Amino acid sequence: MKEKFYITTAIAYTSRKPHIGNSYEIVLTDAIARYKRLQGYDVFFLTGTDEHGQKIEEIAKAENVSPKQYVDKIAGEIREICDLLNTTYDRFIRTTDEQHEKTVQKIFKKLYDNGDIYKSVYEGLYCTPCESFWTAAQVEDGKCPDCGRPVKPAQEEAYFLKLSKYQKQLEQFIEDNPDFIYPESRKKEMINNFIKPGLQDLCVSRTSFKWGIPVTFDDNHVIYVWIDALSNYITAIGYDPDGSSAEYKKYWPADVHIVGKDIVRFHTIYWPIMLMALGEPLPKKVFGHPWLLFGTDKMSKSRGNVIYADDLVKQFGVDAVRYYLLSEMPYTSDGSIMYETIIERFNSDLANTLGNLVNRTIAMSNKYFGGKVLAPTAKEELDDELSSLALETVGAVEKLMSEYRISDALNAIFTLARRSNKYIDETMPWALAKDEEKTERLGTVLYNLLESIRYLAVLLTPFMPDTATSIFEQLNTDVRSYESLSAFGRLVAGNNVGTATPLFSRIDAEKFLAELIKQQEEEQKKAETPKIEGLAEIDFDTFTKVELRVAEIKECEKIKKAKKLLRLVLDDGTGTPRQVVSGIATWYEPEALVGRKIVLVANLKPAKLCGVESCGMILAADCSETDVKLIFVDDMPNGARIR
Repeated sequence: MKEKFYITTAIAYTSRKPHIGNSYEIVLTDAIARYKRLQGYDVFFLTGTDEHGQKIEEIAKAENVSPKQYVDKIAGEIREICDLLNTTYDRFIRTTDEQHEKTVQKIFKKLYDNGDIYKSVYEGLYCTPCESFWTAAQVEDGKCPDCGRPVKPAQEEAYFLKLSKYQKQLEQFIEDNPDFIYPESRKKEMINNFIKPGLQDLCVSRTSFKWGIPVTFDDNHVIYVWIDALSNYITAIGYDPDGSSAEYKKYWPADVHIVGKDIVRFHTIYWPIMLMALGEPLPKKVFGHPWLLFGTDKMSKSRGNVIYADDLVKQFGVDAVRYYLLSEMPYTSDGSIMYETIIERFNSDLANTLGNLVNRTIAMSNKYFGGKVLAPTAKEELDDELSSLALETVGAVEKLMSEYRISDALNAIFTLARRSNKYIDETMPWALAKDEEKTERLGTVLYNLLESIRYLAVLLTPFMPDTATSIFEQLNTDVRSYESLSAFGRLVAGNNVGTATPLFSRIDAEKFLAELIKQQEEEQKKAETPKIEGLAEIDFDTFTKVELRVAEIKECEKIKKAKKLLRLVLDDGTGTPRQVVSGIATWYEPEALVGRKIVLVANLKPAKLCGVESCGMILAADCSETDVKLIFVDDMPNGARIR
């Protein structure tokens, strides 16, 4: 009987289409799930969507649709992205599923009947985007400590979960299970910042909105996010206070919850205490992964730096996107994504290291032996280095994956690919082919390379499944199991390899980025173009919101790989230099602009062009279809407001 492995993502909130930073988690979890299946585990992989709450109710109202219509649309988009990224979840739960809602009502009632939930009045501060309550001591400058947005005073009748009642029990559990919160840095944060200062009872119902699961015994209340959303991990596999399913008994407790670092608190304090109150086992581990940032900034629509998974897949392919996400994210610190670095990793790792290795090895096998795989009968000491590294890589990946060091595991695999390329340079098959007496040695060299590539294909299966399949097809082998990696030399001699087919074609970075900038400019122009004929009228109040100021150009330079863009550093009279990116490189040389004064749109939201942040816009005139001229105001003081 196979050993079970139950793994979950945090369920995605259906407030908007997820960006690539949100999508990282599903790919990370999928890679772990696939790896455990490869090892022979009976894996259950759960993901889904969190669909209730005040924020969704407000968004739906603003879009003039019902909350259910709105979440149906967003949940559909989220699931489409999960499928697009080739993730192998076993169940996709929605918190609007009828069975989930009924079970959550039973959970709430059981906690109430047990005396773990009581009614009181909440009075404090509330952050709508985070759906979190805060005390005055927790808030900094009137802003939510989690997201930095303004909080509002709130007073509301609510039911509360007695977190304080279970504080000592939770502390004892964490002490007895040192790997429960992972990695260690997250554990220290939870203990020192949240648990030791003392747990406050948790608001678990609301009366100020209706889009939620009703409390069965109190019509004025809906069940709040914590009990609703967190319970998905058990409702999805058949938990029921009146009698749970065989599936629940088989898979619970979860082996690991994969969650973002910002919600570790909910999963290591609120969720364990809920389970303690229900009398159910706690999950074995909560792994809090870092964020994927755009450059050094958190992705945000308001900042104009959002990248979506479907766009990246169209540009680079599914496996290239999966590889970048999994290889670029460090173990504990935040990762970074920019088009320039995606292209760099694509060309160096995928096209050069892996793609070139597979392509030239298969091509040489076809060229020198008509595709036939010869037995390795002429071994030399150098061969042992390659075979030993292949075997060591299996063990290294196994250890790293057990610690969820996904990036490090991929690096170990690509170290084997790099060593295989070096082996080609050391053995020089093209030189061996010129000497008939070296035919056996040439056959042995190619066999070792083909076997090393087979190791790579097996190990890459969880991370880049389509690429692994393509490699197996080019090798023309069915020896694809994890068990086959226990000994080097399982590739069957006498068979024929397939046709050499490039796995990844190099990308012309300059051309790609130029086309991307052109596309972004066209989209921006399209968004700014009035949809009605003639001028789009605005009222006076709207006009006065635009702040125009005089600014002096202190520095100016061309942006690498962006022919149309200049980076300007401006003195706008505030004492703090301001950076602006402008598409005027066709008409102006950088040195000719230094010292000139221009008109700056000073209160425009920051955006990024070609990975460079632009904090404003400068005014220019379209003198003709091919001529643009800046508006210079050299005789005005820096910072002067134009009205």
